[in-house]
Amino acid sequence: MGEIATSNRQITIYYNPESVIAEKTLIFAKAEGFTILEIDILKTPLTGTQIAELSSRLNMEVKDLVDQEHDSYKLKFEPHNFSTDDWIKMIRSNPEIMRQPIALRGDTTVLVLTPTDILKL
Repeated sequence: MGEIATSNRQITIYYNPESVIAEKTLIFAKAEGFTILEIDILKTPLTGTQIAELSSRLNMEVKDLVDQEHDSYKLKFEPHNFSTDDWIKMIRSNPEIMRQPIALRGDTTVLVLTPTDILKL
């Protein structure tokens, strides 16, 4: 069992409130009548374990959670090949560069690319 608690009765959404996709996803999920637990990654810092668990649930490497096209990433960093621990530290220090929203329900986790991806849960 991981550090992230999930339930089949609600959807947990990790999101950046500045993201248009996240905003639309939350609106869509609420309109569909889902019970939502919202986690604003800018206000509620993720632990390294949570970041690693999210990447594992998504069948991705931690480095793939970093949006290297994000303006903040381009401003602060150059493309590199870091260790997993370094990627985790980077996300923890700069949560806005994490690809999101990420939605969880029970054992299912989805990186939301369009608001309707929430229906995959």
